[in-house]
Amino acid sequence: MAYSIDLSGRVAFVTGASSGLGAQFSKALARAGAAVVLASRSTDRLKELRARIEGEGGDAHVVELDVTDQDSIKAAVARAETEVGPIDILVNNSGVSTTQRLQEASVEDYDFIFDTNVKGSFFVAQEIGKRMLARARGAAPGTYIGGRIINIASVAALKVLPQIGVYCMSKAAVVQMTKAMALEWGRFGINVNALCPGYIATELNEEHWVTDGGQKLVGMLPRKRVGKPEDLDGLIVLLASGESHFVNGAVIAADDGFAL
Repeated sequence: MAYSIDLSGRVAFVTGASSGLGAQFSKALARAGAAVVLASRSTDRLKELRARIEGEGGDAHVVELDVTDQDSIKAAVARAETEVGPIDILVNNSGVSTTQRLQEASVEDYDFIFDTNVKGSFFVAQEIGKRMLARARGAAPGTYIGGRIINIASVAALKVLPQIGVYCMSKAAVVQMTKAMALEWGRFGINVNALCPGYIATELNEEHWVTDGGQKLVGMLPRKRVGKPEDLDGLIVLLASGESHFVNGAVIAADDGFAL
């Protein structure tokens, strides 16, 4: 007997969906049956992704979102719920980084990273979490009581890496944010977990892996390889599903053992 996870009837909201892991998460959730709301500042790329998902028989919708803008967050979530329905699943994926040693990091670098990775992630989760809480309390309509929030952190939250110290700090904050939300919202059936990917080859970084520096890094990894975006499909679908009802406040590393 085959085992499968069916997300039919669920609405998933994915931030940073225009490329990289966000695009792959969106495709995986759509293949599992969810109606996926693709959210990002780059709507042209979102429309291309929507077309690919619909070409495979999936259900996808596009909303413009800048996670550093509070009005944009509120408008994007409201539009998603009006056009698609109450959001059952949030994949909080938007993230940015810069590369420099700590003594070289400027106020602008710091704010750039924390405004997206921490502040942006928090207020997106808060806006959607408030709506999930209202449904759990019977104060808002919705067929699904509870919810799933998956905050995308990083192996950098678990293992400090050179020259991206501010990024490491921001992703460690995402892990603590996840635990705080899981503690406060878990009794309402809202499960909040953090996924910490290791090094994954995407279209955003694929050129790096063939450079001398990239090859040196690969040689330092436990199994001398980087992951593929689809390596995370099973985890993202499981955490988004009802089958993960006993998983709350977990910090899950998908890093091929790098943080050990």
